[in-house]
Amino acid sequence: MLFSILRFAWNGWIEAQYIEPQFHFTYYGFAWVKALGESGMYLLYGIMALSALLVALGAFYRISSVLFFLSFTYSELIDKANYLNHYYFISLVAFLLIFLPAHRFFSLDVWRRPALKLTEVPRWTVGSIRLQLGLVYFLAGVAKLNPEWLFEAMPLRLWLPLHSDFPLIGWLFQFPKTAFAFAWGGALYDLLVPFFLLFKKTRPWAYLAVIGFHLMTWSLFQIGMFPWIMILSTLIFFPASFHLRVMRLVGFRNGIVKGNYPGNNPLPDSKKLFTAFAKPLLLAFFLLQMVLPFRYLAYPGELFWTEEGFRFSWRVMLMEKAGYATFYVKDRVSGGETEVSPGEYLTPNQEKMMATQPDMILEFAHFLQDEFSAKGLENPAVRAEVYVTLNGKGSRLFIDPNQDLTQVEDGFAHKTWILPYPYPETKLAFK
Repeated sequence: MLFSILRFAWNGWIEAQYIEPQFHFTYYGFAWVKALGESGMYLLYGIMALSALLVALGAFYRISSVLFFLSFTYSELIDKANYLNHYYFISLVAFLLIFLPAHRFFSLDVWRRPALKLTEVPRWTVGSIRLQLGLVYFLAGVAKLNPEWLFEAMPLRLWLPLHSDFPLIGWLFQFPKTAFAFAWGGALYDLLVPFFLLFKKTRPWAYLAVIGFHLMTWSLFQIGMFPWIMILSTLIFFPASFHLRVMRLVGFRNGIVKGNYPGNNPLPDSKKLFTAFAKPLLLAFFLLQMVLPFRYLAYPGELFWTEEGFRFSWRVMLMEKAGYATFYVKDRVSGGETEVSPGEYLTPNQEKMMATQPDMILEFAHFLQDEFSAKGLENPAVRAEVYVTLNGKGSRLFIDPNQDLTQVEDGFAHKTWILPYPYPETKLAFK
């Protein structure tokens, strides 16, 4: 994560995502999370980088783990146009690390205070990280059990032919059968790999599959650091003996403390209380994760069309969706209407994400209401004409173009102004 943060700053993404935009799309209930201005955002990322380094070194661990979780999660809550599944994953793992004794063996904290050293920890402390990784894989596999992925190989049938210049096997990407093989193979991989990682005999082969899968996705698709994060994090499934051998290879035979300090001192009462508090909290934490991906069942309509219950559900790269939106601001008194292009206010990425996500369309309409009210237009009405294409099918009207969006408040209720998803009578022909 330290490398990711430095890469993020080096590429100018702090400015592009937080400083340059005139407007940020907020998460429901988190409108109070705001960009902090140029100096504030660089300070926030500086704190994030420093705390990531300290967590990695196991230095001032409790403070640094809390700081990393808060700074990283705050930055991701500023604008949901920047949402990515692996950002969500990082926040979850960062939260877990706050409660784990990850600094009690190979760390600068132990080097400073040898009495902190533990050579054994409760099984749940390691198991919680394994469970988190296992949930990501398994729930991503469950998400692939949908008709378009399994029986139409969508959107892989659209994406793979674009990579026909891929070394050695690129020529195979032109054939629909290859897309089906990737679709079914990806679903089976996600569903099975966490279980194969748990058993000694299958673990090495499963980890080779992890490396191969993530290197392939990294080569084909622009998904940043996520493959490397998963490749390295999945090493947690290997036993302590494996990690001790690695430490010996780099010159550490007894953790980071010289001599044979025994470790495993009895935990003081305050630590026992902390552990007792952590267990029920983590139980609720994991139960919530298991429920969230299935909240879409409470909404009518096609999930990939409405995207109600889509975020935080590990639906990774399961659709190809694009849209075009035009907004109309109406003077209720004169009846005059002004056409507004979102590009006048939004960055290209914000405009792209907004045009296919109803909650963002609604939020932008309320923003335009405030903008035009500030210009002297009394109580303006705002409607939007939005066309969206899903998985290569024809572009269709997305929301009711006559709905005054200023009269609608955001929330968890179904958005009745989203038009039903119409399957076209004819499908694209693939050679």
